[in-house]
Amino acid sequence: MTLAESARRESVPAASSGAPRVAAGIAVSRVLGLAREAVIAGVAGVGALTDVLAVAFRAPNILQNLLGDQALSASFIPVYSRLLAEGRRREAGAVAGAIFGLLFAAMAALSLLGVLLAPVIVRVVVAGFAADAEAVAAGTAAIDRLELATTAVRICVPMSAAITLSAWCLGILNSHRRFLLPYLAPSFWNASVIAAVLFVAMRTASVDADRVEALALAVCWGGLAGGLLQFGVQLPLVLRVTDGLRPSLSLRAPGVRKTLSNLGPVIAARGAGSLGAYADLFLASLLVVGANAALGFGQRLYLLPISLFGVSVAAAELPELSRLSGGPQERSATAAARTMRSLSAMSFLVAPTFVGYLALGFGIVGAVYRRGEFGSADNWLVYLVLAAYSLGLLASSASRLLQSVFFSLGDTRSPALIVVIRIAVAAGVGFVLMTFLDRLSVADALPSAWLGDMAGAEQTLRLGAVGLALGSAVGSWFELTRLLGRLRSRDVQVRSPWRAWRRHLPLAICCLAPWAATQTLVPGPPWIAGTVPVIGFAVTYLLAAHLLKVPEAGLLLRWLVETRRRRAT
Repeated sequence: MTLAESARRESVPAASSGAPRVAAGIAVSRVLGLAREAVIAGVAGVGALTDVLAVAFRAPNILQNLLGDQALSASFIPVYSRLLAEGRRREAGAVAGAIFGLLFAAMAALSLLGVLLAPVIVRVVVAGFAADAEAVAAGTAAIDRLELATTAVRICVPMSAAITLSAWCLGILNSHRRFLLPYLAPSFWNASVIAAVLFVAMRTASVDADRVEALALAVCWGGLAGGLLQFGVQLPLVLRVTDGLRPSLSLRAPGVRKTLSNLGPVIAARGAGSLGAYADLFLASLLVVGANAALGFGQRLYLLPISLFGVSVAAAELPELSRLSGGPQERSATAAARTMRSLSAMSFLVAPTFVGYLALGFGIVGAVYRRGEFGSADNWLVYLVLAAYSLGLLASSASRLLQSVFFSLGDTRSPALIVVIRIAVAAGVGFVLMTFLDRLSVADALPSAWLGDMAGAEQTLRLGAVGLALGSAVGSWFELTRLLGRLRSRDVQVRSPWRAWRRHLPLAICCLAPWAATQTLVPGPPWIAGTVPVIGFAVTYLLAAHLLKVPEAGLLLRWLVETRRRRAT
């Protein structure tokens, strides 16, 4: 029995049965991702190297953002899944081969263009780095971030192309209900980066400009190798489920033109999203050294629950919603019912994460990052960034699922337009708050008793990055509100997720209270002091939910028991 079947029998909220497999794959990948960030933080802290890496990974990501997971999911999966559901496997294979051929050709051309234009891209995206050459000549800085970032971007452009091709594999495998491997594949990328960083770190013990350059390039070369692995490990299974693949550049295969017409609005939306991310990079580059790095470290933790609980449910639901049959009213009613069940299941896990990040976030940041060059001042700044991002966590995770509902109904234009407006709202609010908060240092924001011995580092780390994260949170709530309104205008009566949140948030707050009060009493290094309260809070929350007979807790327990029993037999 699957999780979804259990949900239908008990009439309680549940995500699709594929969601746990998606979440399992994402969990492994994200844990390795945090390990990767912890290794980089330990050798670099919040400084020039991590600023460069933020640019190196984000600047060429326009390929992945425009044509990656969400774009292909929105345009390709509904067409491909419907052909499979209708038994038209040969036509589905023709669509898959044509989309791969067109995508490969586009990636090759855009990669070459990105390598050639890397100096221009970096100067536009992080104009604030242009002053580094002068600072290095004057002896006030050791690293020219602009020059190093240009070299790094040239390596990372083909890396992003390989990861984008792996998104095509994800679309194929999800449509065949093969969820684990495509979301586990990024683990190879993370492992490759970790291996490259550790190898170079052990061979370059001294802390100087040459070591910074060597470590930055190691991360990029490791990322390129990992991107190729991420694509390569999925390809054999793709070939098996499609009965072989015949790549082509044909536009005549049934479904290709429909896929491409769906792709246009999604690319526009993803392009707007990319502009929003690059706006953050640009604005952060105008702040003090370390602002881009702080945003990146905070964002990694913020995106973890969205990936585990938001993306996993949305990814598993999209093929199922795309297969819905019947008239428009019947499909809308079924889609609304499935969406409400999934929103409730998502809320059960996202709500305590939101509460935990706000109350236990300092310890969580310390547990993941605090070692080596990453000190107490870095810990406080990244925690404040994480807390600011987390104010939009509930809205952002729910929006991922609502976008899938639009995609399954063949409407890619509505979420695209909403994303464009959301980016404008987030950028405007973020710019105003960044300008104000950059006047304050970490020491200005916190009571002196909390600071401890920071050796003056808190004066060089300022809070402009926190303003950008707050702008993102405001944009997330705007997006959720508009998505709900637009769905209702299409007669898809999805109620506000607040009904689920008000069940789960009070319980999470009550379960958190003893652990938030005692977290400073836990002895040992930061990774122990930060981990113990989180584990205690999670166990307390799940136990309390079970004793209080919260529907989602019972569903989760039944699914785990049934899955274990099925595997045993």
